[in-house]
Amino acid sequence: MIKFYFHHTPNPMKVALFLEETGLPFELVPLDTLKGEQHTPEFKAINPNAKAPAIVDGETRVFDSNAILMYLSEKYGKLEGKSDDRAEMLSWLMFIASGLGPYSGQSVHFRHMAPEGLDYAVNRYLREAQRHYEVLDTHLEGRDFIVGDTYTIADVSAWGWIDKAPVVLGEEGLAPYPNLKRWFESIDSRPAVARARVIGTDVAFKKEFDEDAKKAFFPSNYPKV
Repeated sequence: MIKFYFHHTPNPMKVALFLEETGLPFELVPLDTLKGEQHTPEFKAINPNAKAPAIVDGETRVFDSNAILMYLSEKYGKLEGKSDDRAEMLSWLMFIASGLGPYSGQSVHFRHMAPEGLDYAVNRYLREAQRHYEVLDTHLEGRDFIVGDTYTIADVSAWGWIDKAPVVLGEEGLAPYPNLKRWFESIDSRPAVARARVIGTDVAFKKEFDEDAKKAFFPSNYPKV
């Protein structure tokens, strides 16, 4: 049984979608990141980087959402795409892991969390997020999927952050990116997405983003303990 350490944020949602798409059995282990549960020694033994998601599969630990998707798809032969598309798959997964995800996260942080007056940083990360959206929008012209002609972990991985487009980019969301919008609507209409969205909704995660939650979520903003 796969143990899935989960909080209802974009990166864990990728793994939730993969598990729902493939039907692999798993045990949900809620990780309340606003309470700082990611910083416990027990969890850091699984993910030294102290972030969700992570999984334990037998004796194997895997952390980082894209690493988890690659590991599970390769081990269980699910949503891995065609062997001829392997290089393309790795390229787009790294694009998502090193570009789309981090810049989206920083855009959210500086637009919604950081103190006022940091206009340079707000513009920098918003424009970089927009640029990554533009790259995907151009790539998806005439395509139904990101890699090859089938639904793969590349689509699952991108969906996690594209789902938050209005928070990342502003109210217009995907409107300036018609190819990406078409792709997202197609992926988002899959039955597994609806199932993934309800994972963990019965868990009483902390919702108040108070000072303690900020210290847990953004520890580098505070003096080192």
